[in-house]
Amino acid sequence: MIREIKKYPDPILRKRAKEVKEITSEIKKLAEDMIETMLKNERDGVGLAGPQVGVSMRIFIAQTENGPGVFINPKILKKSGKTEKMEEGCLSLPKIWLSVKRAKELEIEAIDINGKKIKTKAEGIFARILQHEIDHLNGILIIDKVNLWQKFKRTLKRSK
Repeated sequence: MIREIKKYPDPILRKRAKEVKEITSEIKKLAEDMIETMLKNERDGVGLAGPQVGVSMRIFIAQTENGPGVFINPKILKKSGKTEKMEEGCLSLPKIWLSVKRAKELEIEAIDINGKKIKTKAEGIFARILQHEIDHLNGILIIDKVNLWQKFKRTLKRSK
């Protein structure tokens, strides 16, 4: 089932999501729905977090080289000191693209949909996607990652 994507300023986007205690049939259905929702928005979406579909749980979907992956209760284990700025968009902030600085590489630990603990090393775009989705689980949006001057310039462009 395709779910409605919550848009800013919906308050659920600003809350820290709750840990998933157990992988139930409801969690599996949620993951299926999130994959379907992300694929429907494939042109714009490469990841989707629980809060974005109105569920304050620590679960997200991300496009991997093997197709959509499910990440439950993710934790960042390591981040490289090297960072890069790149334009990012967000399904919860339609038509907004901002230059966001993120670690170039990281390693995360999570649980997959079968309850198995997984470790994932990522770099480049995939590392960026993982950081973006984990931010969602912590109530952080890309608009929180940019400086005031960048926000002001965006406002000026839109008002012209």
